[in-house]
This record gives sequence, structure tokens and C-alpha cells, in this order.
Amino acid sequence: MQYKATSPEDYISQVPEERQETLKKLRQVIKENLPNGFEEGITYGMVGYYVPHSIYPKGYHCNPKDPLPFMNFASQKNSVNLYHSGIYAVPEIHDWFVNEYPKYCTRKLDMGKSCIRFKKLDEIPYQLIGELCTKLSVQEWIEVYEAAFIKK
Repeated sequence: MQYKATSPEDYISQVPEERQETLKKLRQVIKENLPNGFEEGITYGMVGYYVPHSIYPKGYHCNPKDPLPFMNFASQKNSVNLYHSGIYAVPEIHDWFVNEYPKYCTRKLDMGKSCIRFKKLDEIPYQLIGELCTKLSVQEWIEVYEAAFIKK
């Protein structure tokens, strides 16, 4: 589902009412745990966390006008989705998350390359998401990104 939001608060106010508290809590957990330097805003029609141009002037290689993306969340038709670039780009983070998830949730992990889908909102593992947020600093993410995606 695509929302025409101009801020994270605007985005959350547009989702169905029964999801608003869930997204507020998810946003709070991310903001409390994400290392300094990442900024929050609306990217790709979702609430996003990214490395701003003030830290990484090159921007995103697909479109250098965009800041370097790192993490997003969105309310979709059948789920709340969390997108985390570190899960996709760093095998150790992926493996850590997959191994830790069953300690927090009885439900089977529903995950793509960087997307984690939560179909039961009352089973979102906020503590685990908070830990995931701490796994990469801005500088570490830039190094991972450049090693994986920037042609030398």
C-alpha cells in the first residue's frame, strides 16, 4: 500500500487505525536503538532511516540525489514489513537474526532478502528489532555498502 506522506508522523496517521500504535512502537524502538548519524524521513513511500548527504555526499548509487538507504518499515496490505539492508548485505547479521528470531517468536520467520514480514502485529519482536538496529554504525554501513555495491 502506498501512502503519500511527508513525514513519519504523517505516514503513521494514514495507516489503518488498528496499526497506528504498532507503527509508533516500532518507530520508537528503532529511534532508541539506531546508532547516531542515521536520519529518519520518508523514503520510497515508507518511513526510512538513511545516511544523509552531509555524512555521505555520494548518495545512493542508483540515484545519487537520494541519501544512502539503510532501513525502512511499511504497512502493507497483509503485514507490517521491516526492511534492513544489513540483513541483506552482511551474512553474519542475517545468520544472527535467523538464529535469534525463534527465541522471541513462536511464529515461523517470514523473510525475503532484506524484508521481514510481520502478519500478526501482536507478535512483532520489538526487543530483537532493537538489537538488530545496533548491529551497524553509520561508518560500518558505508564500508559494507561501498565494498558490495560500488565499482572501484
